[in-house]
Amino acid sequence: MSPEEPRRPDPDALLAATARPGRGRLKVFLGMSPGVGKTFEMLRAARRRKAEGGDVVVGVVETHGRRETQSLLRGLEVMPRRPIDYRERTLLEFDLDAALERKPALLLVDEYAHSNAPGSRHPKRWQDVEEILAAGIDVWTTLNVQHLESLREVVWKITGVRQRETVPDSALSRADEIELIDITPSELRERMAEGKVYIGDTARIAAERFFKPENLTALRELALRRAAQTVDDQLLGAMKRAGVEGPWAAGERILVLLGPDASAGALVRTGRRLSDMMMDAPWFVAHVERPNAPPVPAIGQARLNEALKLAEQLGGVTVMLTGDDLVDSVLDYARRNNVTQIVVGKSARPRRNPFRRSLVHALLEESRGAALHVVTEGAEAEAPPPRAPTPFRSWPWGGHVGAIALVSVAALLASATFQVAETANLAMIFMLSVLVSGLAFGLWPALTAATLCAFAYNFFFLEPRLTVRIGHPADVLTFAVFFAVALTTGWLTGRIRDQARAVSRRASAVSSLLAASRRLSSAAKQDTAAQALAEQLAAATSGAAVVLTPERDDLALTAASPPLDALPPGDMAAARWAWEKGEPAGAGTGTLPNSAWTFRPLQGVKARAGVAGVELKALAAEDNERFVSALLDQGAVALERAEFAAQAADAEALRRTDRLRGALLNSVSHDLRTPLSTVLGSVTTLLDYGKSLDSRVQRDLLVSIQEEAERLNRYVGDLLDMTRLEGGALVTRRDWVDIRDVLSAAVDRIKRRLDKRTVARDFPAELSMVKADPSLLEQALVNILENAIAYSPDGSAIEVAAYEDRGNVVISIEDEGRGIPTPELERVFEKFRRMEEATDRGKGAGLGLAISKGFVEAMGGRIAAASPIHDGLGTRILISLPKETVMPGHML
Repeated sequence: MSPEEPRRPDPDALLAATARPGRGRLKVFLGMSPGVGKTFEMLRAARRRKAEGGDVVVGVVETHGRRETQSLLRGLEVMPRRPIDYRERTLLEFDLDAALERKPALLLVDEYAHSNAPGSRHPKRWQDVEEILAAGIDVWTTLNVQHLESLREVVWKITGVRQRETVPDSALSRADEIELIDITPSELRERMAEGKVYIGDTARIAAERFFKPENLTALRELALRRAAQTVDDQLLGAMKRAGVEGPWAAGERILVLLGPDASAGALVRTGRRLSDMMMDAPWFVAHVERPNAPPVPAIGQARLNEALKLAEQLGGVTVMLTGDDLVDSVLDYARRNNVTQIVVGKSARPRRNPFRRSLVHALLEESRGAALHVVTEGAEAEAPPPRAPTPFRSWPWGGHVGAIALVSVAALLASATFQVAETANLAMIFMLSVLVSGLAFGLWPALTAATLCAFAYNFFFLEPRLTVRIGHPADVLTFAVFFAVALTTGWLTGRIRDQARAVSRRASAVSSLLAASRRLSSAAKQDTAAQALAEQLAAATSGAAVVLTPERDDLALTAASPPLDALPPGDMAAARWAWEKGEPAGAGTGTLPNSAWTFRPLQGVKARAGVAGVELKALAAEDNERFVSALLDQGAVALERAEFAAQAADAEALRRTDRLRGALLNSVSHDLRTPLSTVLGSVTTLLDYGKSLDSRVQRDLLVSIQEEAERLNRYVGDLLDMTRLEGGALVTRRDWVDIRDVLSAAVDRIKRRLDKRTVARDFPAELSMVKADPSLLEQALVNILENAIAYSPDGSAIEVAAYEDRGNVVISIEDEGRGIPTPELERVFEKFRRMEEATDRGKGAGLGLAISKGFVEAMGGRIAAASPIHDGLGTRILISLPKETVMPGHML
């Protein structure tokens, strides 16, 4: 972009600014510690706003008994707090719903980092503030710097006090205004001594512990730095939205330029030192990728990767820029990000083109307002990188031979044309050979072709012939065009080839990453995902790769490519370090570098999912570090997703178990206790009044005892059968069975419970035998018949039928009850599943159909339910058992 061209606003900055339509503005009164006067100043500003006619409401303000602060509340509308009962106490909290309903123009919400009482809508007050801002209400709040999440550990080391209430740094970054309330440590301690902060022994203890002068000085510096950083970020955002070029000297920002040379590490360390000297100024480390430049050699790529890793370890932000013009790419980034200091290394490589400016000179001439630091450390002379092979490069003169051949063909064609038409423009034929040479072979063969064409055309076809003397000045222009075409086509061909190679490399990387992503995404289990990641890493690095995942309190080798039984103890130590510290370890790192493997943590979205290791020799040959990093990121997410899926499956199994346990307890407490109560009542009556009771009454009581005992026996039998099914202890003894006999036996067992109901049988004269367990099949049919009795009215009929289709013998049991709603058909065979209240007082525990399903499937059959059958009523249960190949004698 030329200096005269107007700068356009940054699209990302504009999107960020317009992504908050209707959102309120947030102002934070920031202080170094309690007692500096944040709430006091906020209330003073609120009173001024109120005096100007503003709609100001106090949502919540903590005065802590300070009279000066309480006096400022007079004349302001204060919202009542919402009581919340917690552990036999009543806590008064900020009423979020009332604030949203009142919807003032400005709401005061003190103590931004406050933790709400359990039972509140949000656990943190800053989340309440976010909801208020989203409703279009402006908010003023207060915050101490020690409550920032990123400073929690720093504050703990300074003061020895670990802060429990914290605010994410991103919440503060979204503030529209920050006002720093600052007083000196000595002034604050004087206020404490006067009882303006704490009272009595509390003030004395605080002054001896948290409020020591050295602690307050450190906290004050943190507050000043955080306020300055926020202001700098706001300034940068305003610059980007306005499209104003930087740098603005409001705060230092350092940009370190890296190349694949030996000085890369020294440049990174210099950038870190500059950042320290400039009050921990933000610093960035950038490398510019030029699509048309030859590929970086392996040793240079390794240096660059190591330098980028070092920058991340030292706290820098790494950036990859893309552009053919190195200077324009760097300066464009510097202007957009308000860079004030640029660090660049001095190249020790001899300049090939004396007419071309060096990077240092170009930056000196074109940078405006940014200081330039030139680092000479590590700039030892090194040989230029080898050029990438191209067609005919394996033999240095191959392209020239091709150019000579093309010129020879052009000369023969021109000679033939000259004999036919002497007035033909033969220069075009020679021009064509130069053009083809440039396109096919590159710059230098094209120049060879241009030289030969100029000689041949002048020697054989221009007057005076057979001499090298140029007879007409216009021919000089022709020869100049030859060389111009050679230079242009040769240069363009080289550039297109370089671009094609770059595009090919990127397309290959993207294709490989896409294939890896598809395979990792399809992995449903953690072992499968780990093996896919190991194989993809091995393919990407042309070496061996391993993946380790946590198991109990240690790491376990989950996958390896090629297969590997175990890692040596030294390599396992490096893997454990990478897992525990979240940093690379092993070969090529600063931790346990003698290991034969390089281990990197697999950082998922929530937590680390494992560790991946690559052999040293494989990693050294890898020239695309970012591809491997992207692969590791995808592998980490795949492992984490598989782990979440396994946890979800376990949680679902646990949920089902809990539901089953609850249903079982309900069944035991109700379905077993009810018949027991009947039995106990009948027995007690017989024991106490047996002699005075009529014989018919005694018989009725004994029949009740018998019926309830049988009912209990059925319940216990159902529970035992379900236990056998759930535990896998069910053993089937399959034999040739006549379905009609088993159906008749099942009907005989339930005859006494039919009461006023009837059973209709529909059996064919001949029916194929099936192989089944007769006792299990009979019990399954009894359960279905008892279910039909329980859910059908008196006087209704139950139809039992058997027939066969092409490959199965089918049993049908149909009742005339109210039927089953269609949405419930798929759940009718679930354990403890009941529809509506049964009409029969001997209803079961909801296990009968589930047991029947288990028994039928254990014998290789299928069971299904259909409802309604006729006029919206009735239920049909179908059992299908496969027919076996039997001798004719078994057909009945």
